[in-house]
Amino acid sequence: MLVMVGLVAVVLVIAGAGSLILTRNAARNQAQQQLVSEAESLTSSKHAPQRLDVLAAIRKTLKLEDADLVTITAAGNVVTALPEGLTAQDIDVAGLQSGQPSSGRKGNLVYAAAPVTLTQAERETLAKADHHPRLLFRGSLAVLLTRDVGDLGPSWGYFIVAGGAALLVAALVAWQMSRRMARPLVEAMEATGRIAAGDLESRVPVRPGDYPEFASLAGSINGMAQGLQDSRARERHLLLSVSHDLRTPLTSIRGFAEAIQDGAIDDNARAADVIIAESRRLERLVGDLLDLTKLEARQMSIAIRPTDVAEVVTTTAQGFLPAAARSGLVIVLQVPGHDGMPASAPSRPVAADPDRLAQLLANLLENSMTFARAAVTITLADDQVSGQSIITVDDDGPGIAPSDLERVFERFYRADRGPNRQMGSGLGLAIVAELALAMGGTVRAESPVNADGGSRFVVTLRRWEAAAPLPSMA
Repeated sequence: MLVMVGLVAVVLVIAGAGSLILTRNAARNQAQQQLVSEAESLTSSKHAPQRLDVLAAIRKTLKLEDADLVTITAAGNVVTALPEGLTAQDIDVAGLQSGQPSSGRKGNLVYAAAPVTLTQAERETLAKADHHPRLLFRGSLAVLLTRDVGDLGPSWGYFIVAGGAALLVAALVAWQMSRRMARPLVEAMEATGRIAAGDLESRVPVRPGDYPEFASLAGSINGMAQGLQDSRARERHLLLSVSHDLRTPLTSIRGFAEAIQDGAIDDNARAADVIIAESRRLERLVGDLLDLTKLEARQMSIAIRPTDVAEVVTTTAQGFLPAAARSGLVIVLQVPGHDGMPASAPSRPVAADPDRLAQLLANLLENSMTFARAAVTITLADDQVSGQSIITVDDDGPGIAPSDLERVFERFYRADRGPNRQMGSGLGLAIVAELALAMGGTVRAESPVNADGGSRFVVTLRRWEAAAPLPSMA
């Protein structure tokens, strides 16, 4: 506000003072021109300069400081007393003697002189009437007019009043603008202070009249606070989920270990199998957490190179055949060139890391086998429009509710899909999403896929020849 008012004050002083100075100079120039014109008019009349009382009347009428006849000797000396403030050096005597008018300014005094042309008889008459010496016959006469234009006078007062009113208006406008500009900043500062202190529900108010820049700033701060709030909620959910997932196998391991120690179990081999299985479950959970953390921090080693996607899909699916048989499930593999399926075209490589692609497919197969009733189908096809490879993993389970489709790839999120054989950790699909993103691909979930429900996961991979380089995650 002070800067704006100060700027207005400086502009007013510069503009006002400049205008007053220019006006003063213009007034002096105009007065000088008027005096020259009046002096020439007087000298052009044969009767006006004949008597001093006539000049006195002219002086009063024209509001002059002085109006008089000036005597100039033949030698160029002014012998008549000049008005106060003027000297003989100020008058162009040579110009007057040659018949040219003379004018000028000295301080606030503006003067003009014009030569008077008289006959010899007029000179004698003027000498007798006004008691001029006979020097007149050898000299010349000139009419001298002066006017005091003075200072700007009331103009300064008007300028001060107008300037004060302008400054008052500027101060009011600046105060309103400074409040409008400072209020959002103060509110943003207070909100960020509360957020830093742990109040993640604090928000910066956004008003319809706020400037777009401040509204954008408030939106960014509110978005940051919402992100932190969501992150804290996910962190709490993570701690609850991890603690629950860790507690169950640890309780089982501890129970069987204490039973073996007390001799309460006759079948030690079975107890050892349970302990080993629960230990592997713990190891898998910890490994998934580490993998997901590395993926989100872009620290997992992923080497993108030309990859035979058909080979990776086939090898991964065959690795799950024993587990599927134990669960009473069938894995149907629909890959061109596999088990008599015709190869429509030569297999083209995709841009992927074979090991990470196998991990992605393994997580999808494990998830589908958890909810499938009888079969899991894996299909590999090419999209002729985009030129991408598409892998689909279908199960004939109960399907996924529409409200859960967008959240199935969140960490520790477990959709309610009815009774199942064993609930997972909730990290497998989150790892799938991160791996697909890291390799430049996409993954999505679809459900239902048939009349009885079912779910489908679609992975899209780029062709190697069309793939743009991706930043290394090593």
